[in-house]
Amino acid sequence: MKSPATDTLRIVITGASGFIGRQLVPRLKSMGHDLLLVGRDSEKLERAFPGMKVSGYEALAEKGGNFNLLVHLAALNNNATGDEMAFRQVNVELFADVIEKARQAGIPRLLNITSLHVVDGSGSPYACSKRTALEIARSAVGMDVLNIFLPAIHGDSFSGALSAASKLPRALRPPALTVLSAFAPIVHVDRLADFISGEAMRWEPGEDVFLADGNSKNPVYRAGKLLIDLLFVTAVFVLFWWLLIIVWVWIRADSEGPGIFAQQRIGRNGTPFTCYKFRTMRLGTAERGSHEVSAEAVTRIGRLLRKTKIDELPQAWNVLRRELTLVGPRPGLPSQSQLVSERSKRGILKVRPGITGLAQVNGIDMRDPVELARWDMRYLAQQSLLADTKIILATLLGSGQGDKVKLPS
Repeated sequence: MKSPATDTLRIVITGASGFIGRQLVPRLKSMGHDLLLVGRDSEKLERAFPGMKVSGYEALAEKGGNFNLLVHLAALNNNATGDEMAFRQVNVELFADVIEKARQAGIPRLLNITSLHVVDGSGSPYACSKRTALEIARSAVGMDVLNIFLPAIHGDSFSGALSAASKLPRALRPPALTVLSAFAPIVHVDRLADFISGEAMRWEPGEDVFLADGNSKNPVYRAGKLLIDLLFVTAVFVLFWWLLIIVWVWIRADSEGPGIFAQQRIGRNGTPFTCYKFRTMRLGTAERGSHEVSAEAVTRIGRLLRKTKIDELPQAWNVLRRELTLVGPRPGLPSQSQLVSERSKRGILKVRPGITGLAQVNGIDMRDPVELARWDMRYLAQQSLLADTKIILATLLGSGQGDKVKLPS
């Protein structure tokens, strides 16, 4: 991250009359920031936000001078009706025009507010148009662009997938949101306002940032996750104890050395713990990340164990000790200082690491610490019982083959 932002920002906001903007603008104004609201209809903006500075898109290059941040909210959202051309006109062509006018105005940083739908593989006109906009954002020159991915957003009112909550009595809305967020991620508009006000000017340009309320303190999610962990531990030690013995004997017979491999890993809050796995490498192999170890160091049975992920089963003991959970960011080694640093600044170390995770089922391993930390951050934003179940099923169906070893030169 860069040096801390100043206390007061001069912020241009497009699409301020939309659902997010109507809740975000008053919050940013109350924080003392100087705002310029930009839209297609200046008179509509003046009626919605009396006394505030407004502008049409055509005057952005002129009126945006001396502003240091642009928050792009303008979009044709996924709940809107329209053909591919309609989505492209707003989400692609307008976005490209906003970037150009912001560059002409000398605005140094732009926050492109987008949705998790863009990265979940959806083929909707909305998702396709926003993916094209992402390509434009990542290739922009002359200004820094951060892409901010949000799940369903809520605040003083509700919209989209959360609109049903508005029909409940006010006293029932918080517990209802607790239950809903346990199964699908959400984010409060205050989280976005706080990010814009403080963190937005500290991130390195080109980053993808995923914001969500997070489920680490959600009692429904925690209860469900604990149940999943206990089912896993029970299955390993009660149903498959015989498999553990067979594999241990086979490893001992196949090569010299112990059947169980113990290694220090970085756990929650950066606390080291001893992680247990079936040994898949020859005795004397250096304790490094798998990507730094030659494939020749893997034993004959080790190749099978790694491919089938059976080598991970002894980690059920770590799950029982609450050092690991079944689904979470894979724990790194103490020697992987860059990975520890990247995870620390993204808040990844605040959660319990896991045996399998979003990055692993998508083929991302520890050879690229920055990319891995980005995927870990994406997991935290998507974290829910539904998302965890999908990762478990993907793991069982063979997605990801464990950390890749170094190929012979």
